[in-house]
Amino acid sequence: MSLLTRRQMLKRAVAAAALGSFDRGARADNYPSRPIRLVIPYTAGAAGDQIGRPWADKMVSLLGPTYIENIAGAGGALGCSAVAQSAPDGYSLVLGNGSTQIMIPLTSAQPTYDGVRDFRAVYRLITSTLAFAINPSLQVHNLQELIAYAKANPGRLSYGTPGVGTGNHLIGEMFKQQSGAVDIVHVPYRGIAPATNDLVSGQIPLMIAVVSGHLQQLNQAGKLRIVAITSEARLSSAPEIPTVIESGMPDLQYAGWFGLFAPRATPDAIVHRIAEATRLAMTDPKLQETYRSQGMEPDLSSSPDKFQRLIEDELARLGPIVKSIGLKRD
Repeated sequence: MSLLTRRQMLKRAVAAAALGSFDRGARADNYPSRPIRLVIPYTAGAAGDQIGRPWADKMVSLLGPTYIENIAGAGGALGCSAVAQSAPDGYSLVLGNGSTQIMIPLTSAQPTYDGVRDFRAVYRLITSTLAFAINPSLQVHNLQELIAYAKANPGRLSYGTPGVGTGNHLIGEMFKQQSGAVDIVHVPYRGIAPATNDLVSGQIPLMIAVVSGHLQQLNQAGKLRIVAITSEARLSSAPEIPTVIESGMPDLQYAGWFGLFAPRATPDAIVHRIAEATRLAMTDPKLQETYRSQGMEPDLSSSPDKFQRLIEDELARLGPIVKSIGLKRD
């Protein structure tokens, strides 16, 4: 396989031709010869769409027709299970994250899939952060005020997440444990979109959600208030929002991510072809800006091996924390 120069990589025509010359296995000779499906395991319009759809649009010129299928439910487990059971031929991928690939397998008594045994990591698209967002009617403006309110009003505060056993749920339970505000009630939703609707309408007072462009727009419009984010540093797109570190709760720091996964038995040649096409797409400044404008950082140098190591490292790191909290989905 000949190596492409940086200049060649930036030329679409040459790059498209080069993608056809990658190593080919017996099952990869004609790949792709039909549309590729990317399953987003969340409701339409949620953060997953804002990450997966721009990627799918870029793949049209690099790999061919690519379409989105939203399969929501069980915090993302339904969509992941559907792809885990799909043919390992590169035509079914899932947009997974720490919740679907790490937390759900760790917290389920009888998981329907295993994040390592049933999937191959292909490419990490972006890193992200979680936000503590509240309804503006709650007279709370920072994390310490939220703790004080919860302690002064036991049992009156609840928080929404996209499901039991998600990374959002983990942070919520860690917040309760570390703050001593143990009476906050968890309200799991079938995706973050309905949780956001209920937060804005006042049905729930608090939500823990991935920072997205939509969430930032609601914050700027005063329809919700983000009081803290879980990243190490403030967002360039919203520098006024403090981090959990600055808010006196450094152990709540949590870096999220979204990436592409294929069924475990997908051939090496196909996995690397998708990864290389994705890496090429990530050189586009417009795609980078699309992600950054939503508070997300595009990963410009991911690979199947690097991404797989990340999954295994996070399983080893988060497993003991999940056990100590006693976090269970069922």
